[in-house]
Amino acid sequence: MTVPLARLLVTCPDQPGIVAAVTAFLRNHGANITALDQHSTDPVGGTFFLRTEFTTPDLDLAAEALEAAFARVVAAPFAMDWRIDYASRPKRLALMVSKYDHVLLELLWLWRRGELDAEVPLVVSNHDDLRAEVERFGVAYHHVPVTKDTKADAEARTLALFEEAAVDVVVLARYMQILSPAVVDRYPGRILNIHHSFLPAFVGADPYRQAFERGVKVIGATAHYVTADLDEGPIIEQGVARVSHRQSVADLKRLGQSLERDVLARAVRWHLEARVLVYENKTVVFA
Repeated sequence: MTVPLARLLVTCPDQPGIVAAVTAFLRNHGANITALDQHSTDPVGGTFFLRTEFTTPDLDLAAEALEAAFARVVAAPFAMDWRIDYASRPKRLALMVSKYDHVLLELLWLWRRGELDAEVPLVVSNHDDLRAEVERFGVAYHHVPVTKDTKADAEARTLALFEEAAVDVVVLARYMQILSPAVVDRYPGRILNIHHSFLPAFVGADPYRQAFERGVKVIGATAHYVTADLDEGPIIEQGVARVSHRQSVADLKRLGQSLERDVLARAVRWHLEARVLVYENKTVVFA
């Protein structure tokens, strides 16, 4: 039997009594806390982070009333930045892709198996190559070509598609276009990206060949939030693997793509499960 679940995330100045206030409030309103994690950057003058999961069948208030009461009774006295996510309201996830299919198909496969706490209403691509693959999953595929001259119109069309589908989160599943500030600002802290960890050392075309020619010993992948600064947003997850002179360029690409699939899947899952808090240009991940 699935029990309705909610997740509370809190960021606030550290001081005594925060955990007691949160847990007492939830207990007094009929919640059963099933998980609680916390972290402080410094117990004296630092920033405090908290994530708690609680079951909701026995709450004495509806969601809106519970949140209003929490804001008044707990959040205001402790100057909290907070939110409650409800598992009964799964996030609506938009995937963006170009021609590489490995990350996209991994996410769609996990979603179909029920391993991502989300709905996937659409995929947007600047190429039409992956339409058949996506439509096999029963997901709408929208081809939105992008050129230097049509970029603004293409992004406007993409944002219209997102709005129509009531999208909450955007994942760049190897989407090989740079998003403009107009798109990034529409979904602050809700656009996730994956790239090989060679950046910025090996930029441009064919980074795996560049890495092979330099004789790298480690390759990797990085999942991060998208900000106005290219590939410099808060890092959510990373993965690495050791390589040697015995491995070819094709071996490096194959291993790198495997890392990209796994790293982005973890990052997306953690975001959907409200396990990530952004602080300055870093993240606190309660994984």
